[in-house]
Amino acid sequence: MLELEHVLYDVAGSVAVVTLNRPEQRNALGPQMLRDLFTAMGTAKQDSGVRTVLLTGAGDKAFCAGADLAGFAADATEVERHVERGLFVELFLAMQRLGKPVIGCINGHALAGGFGLALSCDLLVAADTATFGTPEIRVGVWPMMIMSIVTRNLGRKRALQLFMTGERIDAQTAMQWGFVNRVVPANEVRDSAVQWAQEISRWSPLVMRLGRDAFYDIDGLDFEAALRHLQAELTVVSLSEDFREGVQAFLEKREPNFKGR
Repeated sequence: MLELEHVLYDVAGSVAVVTLNRPEQRNALGPQMLRDLFTAMGTAKQDSGVRTVLLTGAGDKAFCAGADLAGFAADATEVERHVERGLFVELFLAMQRLGKPVIGCINGHALAGGFGLALSCDLLVAADTATFGTPEIRVGVWPMMIMSIVTRNLGRKRALQLFMTGERIDAQTAMQWGFVNRVVPANEVRDSAVQWAQEISRWSPLVMRLGRDAFYDIDGLDFEAALRHLQAELTVVSLSEDFREGVQAFLEKREPNFKGR
C-alpha cells in the first residue's frame, strides 16, 4: 500500500482511487500535496493492473479550494517560490501523460488551482452542490498556473468571464458550459464516479492509451497535420491484438477479452 502524507491511494480492482486528504484545509494544494499527487499518478501509470484513475477529495465541502497560501512559505525567496510553482506544471503534465483515463469525482467546491486540477481530469462527475471558479482576481492575483487548462476546456470567452469576474458557477451551469459530464446528487457522486470508472476499465488499455494520447497530441496542430497524425495512430491501433480481438468478438457476438497488446 502506497503511504503518502496528504493523499490517500487505494486500488479497487482495475481502478486506482486517489483522494486529496486535507479536509480541514478544504484539500488545499500545498507543496507536499502536489508531490503526493505526482507520486500517486506515477504509481498508477506504472501499475499494469490499473486501467482507470478516480480523483476525488476527502470530506463533503470541497474537492479542492485551490493553493494553500500558508503552505507556500511566506519567508521563501522569489526563486524558491518560482520552483515550488513548478510543482503544478509537473503534476498537470503527469496527468496528461498518464496514458490512462482520469475521472474527476467532484464532491464539493473546485476553485482556483482546484478548478485547474479538476479540469486536468478527462471526465468529470460532479455533485449537485459543487461550484467552480477562479476567485483569484478578488485578492489581486491572476490564475496563471491554470489559465491554459481552463481556456482549453471552456473556450476563450467563458474563461475570461471567470478570470475577470471571479464569480463561481454551479454544477448545472458547468454541465451546460460543457466541461462537466454528469451531475448527480451529492450522496451519489462517489458511487456514480466509481461505476463509470469500472465501465471504462472494461475496454482495451492499449487502445485507450493510444486514443487518449492522440486526442491530446493534436492540440495545436493544424488541420492537415492532425489528420496525418491520426491516420498514423489508427494504423498502430489496427496492428494490435486487441483490435483483432475486438473485431472477432463483434463478429462472434460475444464480449471481447482485451489483453492490452
